[in-house]
Amino acid sequence: MIRPDSFVYPAIAPAEPDAAVTLLVVRDTAQGLQVLLSRRNAQARFVPNAYVFPGGRLEPDDALLAQQATQAAGQTPQQAQLAAAALRECYEELGLLLARDAQGQMPTGAMLAAAGMQRHAPLAAQLQAQGWQLALEAVLPFAHWTTDRDYPRRFDVPFLIARAPAEQDAQADGFEQFDALWISPQDALQQHQQGQLLLVYPTIRTLERLADFANTEAVLQACQQGPVMPPSCPRVGLKNGAEIRLMEHEPGFGELHMVCPNGEPGHELAWQHERAVPLLRHIHRLTAPNAGIMTGPGTNTYLIGEPATGYVVMDPGPADAAHLQRIVALTGGDIRHIVCTHSHPDHSPGAAPLQQLVVDTGRAAPRIAGMASGPFARADSYFRPEQTLRTGDTVVLSGVRANGESIGHTLQAVHTPGHAANHLCFVLQEDGLLFSGDHILGGTTTVVIPPDGGMQDFLDSLDRLAALCKEWQIEFILPAHGHVLDQAGSVIAQLKAHRLKREVKVLQAIEQVPNGALDDWLALAYADTPQALWPVARLSLLAHVQRLAALHPQLGLQAIAMPEVALAPH
Repeated sequence: MIRPDSFVYPAIAPAEPDAAVTLLVVRDTAQGLQVLLSRRNAQARFVPNAYVFPGGRLEPDDALLAQQATQAAGQTPQQAQLAAAALRECYEELGLLLARDAQGQMPTGAMLAAAGMQRHAPLAAQLQAQGWQLALEAVLPFAHWTTDRDYPRRFDVPFLIARAPAEQDAQADGFEQFDALWISPQDALQQHQQGQLLLVYPTIRTLERLADFANTEAVLQACQQGPVMPPSCPRVGLKNGAEIRLMEHEPGFGELHMVCPNGEPGHELAWQHERAVPLLRHIHRLTAPNAGIMTGPGTNTYLIGEPATGYVVMDPGPADAAHLQRIVALTGGDIRHIVCTHSHPDHSPGAAPLQQLVVDTGRAAPRIAGMASGPFARADSYFRPEQTLRTGDTVVLSGVRANGESIGHTLQAVHTPGHAANHLCFVLQEDGLLFSGDHILGGTTTVVIPPDGGMQDFLDSLDRLAALCKEWQIEFILPAHGHVLDQAGSVIAQLKAHRLKREVKVLQAIEQVPNGALDDWLALAYADTPQALWPVARLSLLAHVQRLAALHPQLGLQAIAMPEVALAPH
């Protein structure tokens, strides 16, 4: 767990979310699928003037409404109450009543008028007087949103969905809602982008998902299996100074989770190379200006430590003079250790010149630590550290802060071959953080490059990291490329599953073209990958073929698994 005094931003206390419910009402037209929106009152306390789906808080009467109706198969009492609340809100706000008479028919608009139904009178008594029941079976789950942590008012809101009653007209009540609008998801999103339709974040993302469906039947059929969106409580950050919000699966969410755990606003996510990004008080990320197809936004140089302890510089990156000068300036030159996760040219070449820059300031030379490059490393990846690190070895900073408090930062190494033979990851013990180098990346998949790298080694190293995450209760991964990742155990499990799934495709390609070569299998196994990336994917393909050759000798892949070594040993 991260030490509680380590966070950069002043902590906020998020408001407790209130229970509420929302209903997407959909219909088919000649132009395609449409959904019902209406504009909130300009005086509303929460998102005034925004176009929203009908919905609101649960009311005491909703439990009675659910009891009066026939629950759908498998529907729990709580689900029935939520469905009843959604249908009640839809009727009160927009005049659409999804109910059934004794014959199972939904009332028409004329029948509602003839019955003298009152939209803001207690609905349970009115339904009972008519002998009607709410059509709870018509309501299905679509999503589940919890209002972002930085909002002063928050709601815990299942988003349900139902088909519109065929012979009723939607009319806003003129109190809570105005301007009832049937619109396609695509048109709603376009009008929002043009500034014509104010939409809030959950509505936008819900419409984006709804736009994936061609018609009402398709979306309702999908929702029979449960929500078609993962539950989400978005987080707020900045990108080039502008506020953005992210869902759990999006790059940057994990970083906001670590840096701003309670939803504190203000953290910048855009990539730049001139300034270090504070992640915690004792961890800063300075990204090298070497963006590219293999490096993403650039190599993340991590500055670990503080004035009281001095600093560890992890992965100084390429020998870029301006980048190295920035490292010295940010640390005041008080660099005690330079650590390289591995020897690739975007990670280790800056180590020796950075060491010399520190000496030039009049300070003692920091020791360059890591693991020597293996016998099959590329010529541009030759690396010999002054201090060899192996699994279990530690790099330690310690000191006393101005207030007299003793402080320490301990990095424990773990050997993780696969991407490279000499690859190391590190655990920051006091905070339970994993620095993953290139073994686990943010936003992309690690390339395994034979013969220095190997797929079996890569998978075994993932298992080793998974065990380490359990041992140290690690939640966050700080990769050498990309943003911080959260849910470390899930990330590792998904990465392993992705690799094994790809290997199944490789095996299928081999079985489809048994006498083929790497390029034949590449086109089949990586058909879902842009062809511009095939030269890189070919390296991982070779690594998969090598593993399959060892696991299944009957396939006769041994000769292909050891082709000419394009990446010759130095």
